Amino acid sequence: MYETDHSKVSIHKPFKSSLDQQGDFSSMWDTFKYQLIGFYGDEIEMNMKYSVEEVHEIARDTYIYAYPLVMMQVTRDVGCNVAEPTGLRAPINQLAHGREFPDTTFTDVVRPNADTLYTVLSYDVSKEPLVVSIPDSGGRYYLTPWLDWWTDVFTVPGSRTTGTGAITYAIVGPNWQGALPDGVKEYRSPTGSGLLIGRTQTNGKSDYEAVRSFQDGMQVVPLSAYGKPYNPPKNTVNPNQDMSAPPDQVDKMDAATFFTMFAEVMKDNPPHANDYPIIDRMKWIGIEPGKSFKFADAPQEVQEGLNAAPAVALKLIKRSWTISGTLANGWRTNLTAIGTYGTDYLHRAGVAYAGLGANLTEDAIYPTVFADADGQPMSSDKRYVLHFDKDQIPPVRAFWSLTMYDERQLFTANPIDRFAIGDRDNLTFNPDGSLDLYIQRESPGKEKESNWLPAPQSGLFTMNLRLYWPKAEALNGTWAPPSVKQVK
Repeated sequence: MYETDHSKVSIHKPFKSSLDQQGDFSSMWDTFKYQLIGFYGDEIEMNMKYSVEEVHEIARDTYIYAYPLVMMQVTRDVGCNVAEPTGLRAPINQLAHGREFPDTTFTDVVRPNADTLYTVLSYDVSKEPLVVSIPDSGGRYYLTPWLDWWTDVFTVPGSRTTGTGAITYAIVGPNWQGALPDGVKEYRSPTGSGLLIGRTQTNGKSDYEAVRSFQDGMQVVPLSAYGKPYNPPKNTVNPNQDMSAPPDQVDKMDAATFFTMFAEVMKDNPPHANDYPIIDRMKWIGIEPGKSFKFADAPQEVQEGLNAAPAVALKLIKRSWTISGTLANGWRTNLTAIGTYGTDYLHRAGVAYAGLGANLTEDAIYPTVFADADGQPMSSDKRYVLHFDKDQIPPVRAFWSLTMYDERQLFTANPIDRFAIGDRDNLTFNPDGSLDLYIQRESPGKEKESNWLPAPQSGLFTMNLRLYWPKAEALNGTWAPPSVKQVK
């Protein structure tokens, strides 16, 4: 039925013809060829060919798989293109701190928060570990989630996990071997590069000074400089670097640029242990971990599949973000596959596109509401109330807030300069322990202003609840936010 010269396998024409007559040669041939692969190994596999449709599918799936890695690289290229720390940008392996909340002029990131001040670091531990020192926070809630280059959170030192006392630990590379100083805890990064997006609870503008003092007590140094005086080097700025928003840059990348970058970045940032199925599929189109990829050398059908991939994959990636999570009482909440994704590559890519650096659900959840109890978009020319029964108050161990966004998904000017409201504000509860939050453009009256979240002056709006360190009932679905009701 078949013959071999140890480098290829051919099927005799009578056998192929008989299969064709059965009308299902393709599927039967797929089964047969994999049986042969089991007999003869990789040499036979390399002589098999996928159909054009399958090549396009593999190219699409590879784009989705690769998207977070490319997004992280572009984010670094932009965020680290400074000589020294400036705002939330800093050279590689240097800390950058947010010193104040965003205001109405802030447009860099959609749906910003007014609850925490950020600490950011893009790290590279491919050559040596980084030693991180965090001071005692004095009971203040904070978290320091470390993401590998695939955007998976692999450790979160902070209040929930290690407590609020002083801590010193090292982020080491996947292949590093050595001894750390006494008292330095090891966290092994699955990839050579990664990202820290730390958050520190900040109770309004009056709390800035205390939070900044805590931030200033944080230190990150190479292991070789630990315990010694250390001045981080200045970075060389690339004047030709595109400094536009990373998602926009990735959107505009042609296939050759995208897949070539992916292969290069993967060299120091190996796939996860459960990625073998997608790795094996990528080999069919010539992309392998640890090897460069030359787009121009790929067969024509592979080039065509790769060229078609971005448009198809990006549509799926952007849609996945909008439909993720569960819907209850008008609020959409994502309670699964955030921060760690397993092999849910599409969801991982969707989060990288719209919420890069998202926390683990155990650290924070973000219910989002787009419509009122009647299913109508919320409009600034109407008045609303969000009523929590006593046993419906957001269940958290840290804190919660409700944030207002205009049609741009940004903060908007209002008479009392309030963009969020929550349990750290001086709220007025009802005699039965319930809580009413008033959501409207004009003041609900002086006696109710403590519970007022101003709406924009015009247009539609949406809101986010943020629950930091949520309790079990918020994570297992037994609690859900109540509907936003229009006052008629």
